[in-house]
Amino acid sequence: MAVVGLALSVSACGGDDSGSEGGSGSGSGGEAEGAIGVILPDTESSVRWESADRPALEAAFEEAGVEYDIQNAEGSADRMATIADSMITNGATVLAIVNLDSESGAAIQERAASSGVRTIDYDRLTLGGSADYYVSFDNTVVGELQGQGLQECLGSDTANIAYLNGSPTDNNATLFSEGAHSVLDEVSGYENVGEQAVPDWDPDEAVTIFDQLYTQAGGEIDGVYAANDGLAGAAISILERDGRAGEVPVTGQDATVEGLQAILAGDQCMTVYKSATQEAGALADAAIALVNGEDAETNGTTEDVEGGREVPSILLEPQSITADNVQDVIDDGGQTAEDVCTGEFASLCEDAGVS
Repeated sequence: MAVVGLALSVSACGGDDSGSEGGSGSGSGGEAEGAIGVILPDTESSVRWESADRPALEAAFEEAGVEYDIQNAEGSADRMATIADSMITNGATVLAIVNLDSESGAAIQERAASSGVRTIDYDRLTLGGSADYYVSFDNTVVGELQGQGLQECLGSDTANIAYLNGSPTDNNATLFSEGAHSVLDEVSGYENVGEQAVPDWDPDEAVTIFDQLYTQAGGEIDGVYAANDGLAGAAISILERDGRAGEVPVTGQDATVEGLQAILAGDQCMTVYKSATQEAGALADAAIALVNGEDAETNGTTEDVEGGREVPSILLEPQSITADNVQDVIDDGGQTAEDVCTGEFASLCEDAGVS
């Protein structure tokens, strides 16, 4: 089969928002017998999708010499469906998605299967879906690392903890929370004084939600489980308003520039780093195997509780990041010292040995 290019006119199917236009291309040695489409979810839930995942995926596909197209759904399930239909129509033989919710993701995978297109769940499992493979980090372990980090930062046998969970439509958020609770609920002196999910991982909405939790608890909050760095920043903004930033430990995830800076400043307890290079490389390997008619190499399965099946999976190991090992993120290429160590953070980076 000849190599098929993906020449999408996304502007015809979804506006001209920043970051919505995709990139496509192929390496010089393209021998794969098909083309790969990847649809990222948005630019709001985390900065990682455009700043980390896209360039890592582009580099992996270019190195492998395969035709590819990467688009961003900009938070719209309808837009994701339209992009998926266009990719399938224009010759994609493998489609990888980061679903916005399981229902819309499963519908995309059903349409792809009816067209003979193989599918991969990237980062988030589509419950009730039909993906051939799931590529992600062990998300229960992510939550466990967050719980362990918060426990270490609290340094106390008694504490009131508020929980800012991720989006209720994201299966990963459920796994993060379960992992964290498996650690924190075992500490008899810890009390859950408020818990709420944040729709669409929206940091602005998280500010309002945490303010309400904080008020309901009468300000008696000693620690905050925040599912990612965006939600952590929301909680920190309320704590800062009340002069308690740096006093109340807050967890995070994604090792964003802002998250690392908050850790260096002492306002955030820890974050969890998930190497985009590793995850993109794992997706590229699985997708390339599929376009060549081969099976991907897996290291486990993940239960789809709605679909009643075990999904063949490639699960990677996340890493806990504190002020002591921020350099690990820099060394892996997750962020650059130039971005993290700006302005007031330059001296903090020097003190932490970040360069």
